[in-house]
Amino acid sequence: DLSVLDRATGVESRIQAVFTNFKSYGARCTAAATLSERGNYTIVVCVDEKLEPVIRIGKIFLAEFVLLLLFITLLASYIGMRMMGKAFVDPVNKLADAAKEYGDDNEKQEGVRHFGDLNINTGDELERLADTLRDMESDVSDYMVDLKNATAEEERIATEISFASRIQMSMLQREFPVFPDRREFDIYASMEPAKGVGGDFYDMILIDEDHIAVEIADVSGKGIPAALFMTVSKILLADSIRDGKSPSDILREVNDMICARNEEEMFVTVWLGILNINTGVMITSNAGHEYPVLVHADGRAELIHDKHGFVIGGMKDRKYPEHVIQLEKGDSIFVYTDGVTEASTKDNRLYGTDRVLEAAGSAGEGAGPAQIMKAVRDDISEFIGNAEQFDDLTMLCIRYNGTE
Repeated sequence: DLSVLDRATGVESRIQAVFTNFKSYGARCTAAATLSERGNYTIVVCVDEKLEPVIRIGKIFLAEFVLLLLFITLLASYIGMRMMGKAFVDPVNKLADAAKEYGDDNEKQEGVRHFGDLNINTGDELERLADTLRDMESDVSDYMVDLKNATAEEERIATEISFASRIQMSMLQREFPVFPDRREFDIYASMEPAKGVGGDFYDMILIDEDHIAVEIADVSGKGIPAALFMTVSKILLADSIRDGKSPSDILREVNDMICARNEEEMFVTVWLGILNINTGVMITSNAGHEYPVLVHADGRAELIHDKHGFVIGGMKDRKYPEHVIQLEKGDSIFVYTDGVTEASTKDNRLYGTDRVLEAAGSAGEGAGPAQIMKAVRDDISEFIGNAEQFDDLTMLCIRYNGTE
């Protein structure tokens, strides 16, 4: 349908039209309309119009419209990019510069804020990212301060532990022979703490001209608490030994004193022996400690199954049985803490008592205390390899040389 306007009357009417496109005639629009009817006559007007000019005008219009649209698009893109540069690119550049400065700041100095001074208020993910980085920088800064304080505290503690270790080791006899003028016996001992300070200790006290006491002990736990408990126990035992009491009475007395004020419920195992220098008779008492080893002069080693009493500090009013060992000339008593028998490999195999006997006997006939202990220590090292030392490793050995 085509709309036709009668300019004379101003009336618009619609007529039928046909559009064709033949190769010989081209594109045309053909229409016919009745003008008037008079009697037997009807006046019809027909129009056959070429469409090439119309199509050409339409193409020109379309081209102009596309160009205008492209111009508007380019202009909008430019404006958008400028706006994006302000809203996105600039904040990203700021974040990148701050991140580089933060990465270059190896010291992470206290009070220096690389992200904290950024003013990014985009209201989108960039602002959230900036806030997150700001919080991260603050947390890292606080962590670095805490780390420095912790490191300083660790250094202080390490210094104090080293000092405590020197104090502890100064309480143990480390220069041998202890009694160079006494040829009737020979003593050697050593203590290797698993940490800076340990809970093991040993002592040798010449009570009078005819008697010498030797002891070895193992405090429960490790570190500073064990070292403090070790100091108290060692002093109490030494005082009681010097009073000339029997091994059983010494352990009973010390146990009651420790139990009276043992709020932390710590305990210590003790093996104590008093040797009659003239006769070679050693009276011993064992408060939950390892069995001693008797190494004969000919190199044979045997375990002495003495009867155990309760650990020191475990319960008041305990009795401690005594055991008598007759030492012949050249015989040695070798005692140790559980750090020896429980020395373990990386696959948790224990050294054990059997290897203690074997290693002590391997020192050979006529071996002295230092040689016996070295044989055991070397065998432990070979057994555990490069495994970490788990417990304090303490040994003591006394050989009876006789009075002649």
